[in-house]
Amino acid sequence: MSPLADDEQPRPHPPHGEHGRPPTRGDHWANYKKSPFLPATVLVLILAAAAALFAAAYTYSMANPTPHHIPTGVTGQYDQARGRQFLGAMEKALDAQLDLKPYASRQDAAEAIDEQRIYAVMDVRDGGDRVLLDVSGASGFSVAQVFAEAGPAVGKATGIPVTVRDVRPLQSGDPRGLTIFYISLAAVIIGFVGAIQLSVHARGLNPAERIAFTVAYALLGGFAVAAVADWWLGAVDLPFVESWLILALTMFTCGMVFTMFNTFFHRWAMIPTWGLLVLLGNPASGGAVAPPLLPTFIGRVGQWLPPGASVNAQHTAVYFQGNQHAFPFLVLTAWSVVSCALFWFWRHRHPGGRGTQPLHAAPV
Repeated sequence: MSPLADDEQPRPHPPHGEHGRPPTRGDHWANYKKSPFLPATVLVLILAAAAALFAAAYTYSMANPTPHHIPTGVTGQYDQARGRQFLGAMEKALDAQLDLKPYASRQDAAEAIDEQRIYAVMDVRDGGDRVLLDVSGASGFSVAQVFAEAGPAVGKATGIPVTVRDVRPLQSGDPRGLTIFYISLAAVIIGFVGAIQLSVHARGLNPAERIAFTVAYALLGGFAVAAVADWWLGAVDLPFVESWLILALTMFTCGMVFTMFNTFFHRWAMIPTWGLLVLLGNPASGGAVAPPLLPTFIGRVGQWLPPGASVNAQHTAVYFQGNQHAFPFLVLTAWSVVSCALFWFWRHRHPGGRGTQPLHAAPV
C-alpha cells in the first residue's frame, strides 16, 4: 500500500466546544446555575443566617426579661403620701412604668385580673402603713415573680410592710406556666411541617383536597397534643374540647400560611414561613415570657400573629375559664381565611395538583 500524500494525512480531531474555544468564565457560571450546587450553596448561606437570627430572636426576647409597661391595679389610700411613696419606690425597683388603674374595691380589681386587664393589685391600707400585694401567677409567671421579689424589698426600704398573695396560682403540674407555650409551639411547628410534607409526598392533591387534608391532620394532631399534655403526662388540666379546637385551629392556620407562601415562593416558601411563625411569632407570643416583660414592639406585634393568638386563647381557656376573648380567635381566623383565599385564587401558581397537563411548576 502506497504512503498517503501530505494532503491526505489524517488530521487531529478539533477540540470540543463552540468553535473549539476553551470554556469561558460565563460558561462556567451558566453551567453552575444549572447544577444542583447553586441551590445547595444558597441553602448553606440561608441556614447559617437562620441559625444566627434564631439565636438572636430568642435571646433578645427571652434571655433577660425586663419590665416595660405593666398594667397594675391600685386600691385603698394609694393617693396619699405614703401610698405615693410606695408606688414610686416600686416603679424604681422594677425599673418600669406602672400603668396604674384605680379600682373602688379589691373585688373590682380581682375581676380585672380575671379579665386579664391587669397583672397585679396593690392595696394600700391604713393610710399607707401597710400594703397588700396581690399577684397572679396565671396571668404571667415572670411578671408575678418580679412583683413578688420587688414588693418585700421595697417594703423594707420604705418601712411599709408588704404582704404578697398569689390570687391566681398556676397548676401544680405547670409551676412556671410553660406547658401552654410548649403545646402551642408544637401546634405551630407541626402545622406548617405537615403542609410541607403534603407538598412533598402528596403533591398531586388538588386545592380543595389539600385544604381538607390540612383540616384532617390539624384535628387529629390537636387531639394528640392535648391528650398527651393532659391525659398522659398530667402536666396541665385542660378544658379538653376547647383546648383541642384551639390547637387544631392553630395547626390549620400555620399549615395554610405555608401553603400560601408555597403558592408564591415555591421551593423557598420555608423562609417566610420560618421567619413569620418561628423567628418572630414564637418569641413574641408571650408564652415563655409575659408580654409586659418583652421588648415593647415585640410584645405588641406578637398578639397579632398565629403563635401569640394561640397562646392567648389557650391561656385564657385553661386559667381564666368564663372570660374567653374573641380577639385571638379572630386573629387565627383572619390568617386562615387570608391564606386560604390567596392560595385558592392563585392556585394555578401552586406547585401541586393534578390535571390533564403535566405539572411544570417549580418543585417544593
